[in-house]
Amino acid sequence: MKVYKNILKALAVPAAILLLWWLICRTGIWSSYVLPSPGKVFFTLVNMLGSGELSTHILISLRRVCIGFSVSCILTFILTVAAALFPKAVPFYSHLLNAVRHIPPISLIPLFILWFGIGELPKIIVIVLASIFPVLLNTESGIFGCDEGLIEVGKMLGFSKSRIFFRIMLPNAAPGILVGIRLGLGYAWRAIVGAEMIAATAGIGYFILDSQTLSRTDKVIAGIIVIGLIGLITDRLCFLLEKYASRNRGGKVKNGEV
Repeated sequence: MKVYKNILKALAVPAAILLLWWLICRTGIWSSYVLPSPGKVFFTLVNMLGSGELSTHILISLRRVCIGFSVSCILTFILTVAAALFPKAVPFYSHLLNAVRHIPPISLIPLFILWFGIGELPKIIVIVLASIFPVLLNTESGIFGCDEGLIEVGKMLGFSKSRIFFRIMLPNAAPGILVGIRLGLGYAWRAIVGAEMIAATAGIGYFILDSQTLSRTDKVIAGIIVIGLIGLITDRLCFLLEKYASRNRGGKVKNGEV
């Protein structure tokens, strides 16, 4: 029963919004050109997915997000390992990272287009810049917020710095890392949609802008809904992984092993 109640709670507000949307369209407060009915948007979405018109753009955006976000995770891992094993090196680059963190990635697109053209590289760089800092900050918070008692136990057992990092600090930071991944994925999607609206010939952002140019409001709304659904699915998957990591948190000492 609890599961059904949770489902009903989750659907209550979307159902109310759909009802209000339908009533507005039914009463003719706004024309169908400005706000098409939920039914028209739904059938447009189904037709576009069936014909492959929208699916192609979704897959292109997904590929870009996967590549850019993977690069962000790799860079985060490198920077975190460097900070943990070589803390004296952190002051040399920390201020630069903090300065870059406050620059909106979208504002750099004109510069990237001048340097690299309108190919894939500018979009990937924008995704990396948008998503790396949430992942990095949450990873560092989890790593360096590790229980000092566990670290002391590792030192008493003769663990090296690298072994303490990989066997104690990293497993204990898993929940924080997954929180960063959830946030980073959200920023990655925002960045790629914005980038595709400025400099792209394909992708979900380009699709929305092209539909607006053709005055197809139903397609614009359908594209926005798809972005929300993709974000909801990826966020839910990360949330489940986060819960699993919290329940199976590592770093426990058993028989002299961590």
